[in-house]
Amino acid sequence: QVQLVESGGGLVQEGGSLGLSCVASGSFFSITLMGWYRQAPGTQRELVATITRDGKSAYADSVKGRFTISRDNAANTVALQMNSLKPDDTGVYYCKAHIQRTPQTRTQFQYWGQGTQVTVSS
Repeated sequence: QVQLVESGGGLVQEGGSLGLSCVASGSFFSITLMGWYRQAPGTQRELVATITRDGKSAYADSVKGRFTISRDNAANTVALQMNSLKPDDTGVYYCKAHIQRTPQTRTQFQYWGQGTQVTVSS
């Protein structure tokens, strides 16, 4: 059983900063891609940022220059540092991981965390 647990959400004023963290636990062989997504009320879930196992990152245009994604492979964690927050950044933030369960099975399974609320007030 694989679990992803996010932490670090909360309420912040416009222009402020927040850091999110996500840890993967359970029985698995390797985590390849990790990422953060968000969903505002009445909208579809959207990609925020992703990071490969060797540290290559990619960002949505709306957060470039403000958000930084990082990961610790040994600790099975991924973090998202969010600076210069805007009200449009408000939503539930979800962690996602692509996981290879065993060395023999190259198939990757996608897992989601339960989400953490981020609210930016103007």
